[in-house]
Amino acid sequence: MSARNNVAPSTIGVDFVEGGVVVEYLDGRDVFYHGPPKPVEGSIKTPPGKEVHVLVTDPDGIEGVMTYVNDHNTHDDILESTGVGRVMLEGDDEEELFPGVTVATDAYSIRVEADLSMVDGRVFVFAEDELSEHAYELVEHVDSDGDAAEDESDTTDGDGDRSETDETAGTDWG
Repeated sequence: MSARNNVAPSTIGVDFVEGGVVVEYLDGRDVFYHGPPKPVEGSIKTPPGKEVHVLVTDPDGIEGVMTYVNDHNTHDDILESTGVGRVMLEGDDEEELFPGVTVATDAYSIRVEADLSMVDGRVFVFAEDELSEHAYELVEHVDSDGDAAEDESDTTDGDGDRSETDETAGTDWG
């Protein structure tokens, strides 16, 4: 098998729709990730052996950067044409994908951690194979019901619309 290289991601489109997240590649194709993602506090260890994709969005959730972790299947030129990045980890490597977002190997799993005070947007982790798909959103706090915890601060933006600090924070899909 040929060697795979790290590839820097480009900014791509993102759309939250009922039932998941649509990523709009630079080549015009759309990819649908089933959801809504499960809120998880700060970090996630993915199930072993899954293909792992990390999406970091802008604050508005309109665009972001997507990085595949340890993808051995996609050629560099395809990643570059789609805008998706790739990072290859070996052994006990750890890599910063984006300021405040790191990935590391953890046996046959991938650990994704986010210091959300450094991320001006949202962080999603998708882990999938032919048998199952898992979607997560890294959040600061999860309440006892397993939902992203409410922020008790002002929940309206300058136009009087509810912002992502309301009860739908982490699950506002459209």
